[in-house]
Amino acid sequence: MSFFKKIFSKEKKETLDKGLEKSKSSFFTKLSKAVAGKAKVDDDVLDNLEEVLVSSDVGVDTTLKIIDRIEERVARDKYLGTEELNQILRDEIAGLLSETNVGEETEFTVPADKKPYVLMVVGVNGVGKTTTIGKLASQFKKQGLKVVLGAADTFRAAAIDQLQVWADRTGVPIVRQEMGSDPASVAFDTLTSAVTQEADVVIIDTAGRLHNKVNLMNELTKIKRVMQKVVADAPHDVLLVLDGSTGQNAFEQAKQFTKATEVTSLAVTKLDGTAKGGVVIGISDQFQIPVKYIGVGEGIDDLQVFNKHEFVDSFFNQ
Repeated sequence: MSFFKKIFSKEKKETLDKGLEKSKSSFFTKLSKAVAGKAKVDDDVLDNLEEVLVSSDVGVDTTLKIIDRIEERVARDKYLGTEELNQILRDEIAGLLSETNVGEETEFTVPADKKPYVLMVVGVNGVGKTTTIGKLASQFKKQGLKVVLGAADTFRAAAIDQLQVWADRTGVPIVRQEMGSDPASVAFDTLTSAVTQEADVVIIDTAGRLHNKVNLMNELTKIKRVMQKVVADAPHDVLLVLDGSTGQNAFEQAKQFTKATEVTSLAVTKLDGTAKGGVVIGISDQFQIPVKYIGVGEGIDDLQVFNKHEFVDSFFNQ
């Protein structure tokens, strides 16, 4: 049993297995058809496998990398049977994630030398951004950390109210102003309050508008600049939340947001309700930005720290 197996609890593993069930079932149904009647991994099988990976939302560029890796193994090992394909895929995808993703953690932690640790959350409306913030607040609080929320998505009254609901539910303080207030002002007040309270973690919600990227860029830049008047190196992490169930649309959102601001980590939500779980593999590879969290269920504890070993194990465990 690996070290990661020991510290990744049985309950978390079961939740992860269940959350990836639709993706896994869809993938292996396609894979079975791709190798039907074939004993050896040949060009036809590889062509079919390429189609399986692309249709599983792994993405074209990442798929080609995986196929290249398998072609190298076929050339090296001379004869590989289709019955070994599952293990080969597992190995090569794990290797790919190891090159491009942190993915070693199993618990919700923040660096001890950053206090307060400032997390700015970005993403379009509807991807589960506010829910992710609420779940993060709950998980950090369970670790014994003092958390403060900032409702800097002042574009929508519903966003402020929704974050208030999560603050009440998790029992953490929230700093808010009226709809239409300056988001940077909310962020400034939040950090000032957090410093006064000696908080460990600050989570700032931001507006999820992409219709005008220049305005979004300016707004996020202003929020950062104002926060740095209170905490010099804030934000310590800019977390982009993506809806995994949208598949290729999540790639497009990642492209747009990485152009608008410096994204440093990703959360991929709603993986339990979709067969598009392969998007995690493609996004983590293509954007060279670590996937930090994944959402695999509706419950408050169903946001997990992304661990590449456990993800690959669950995805390929039949």
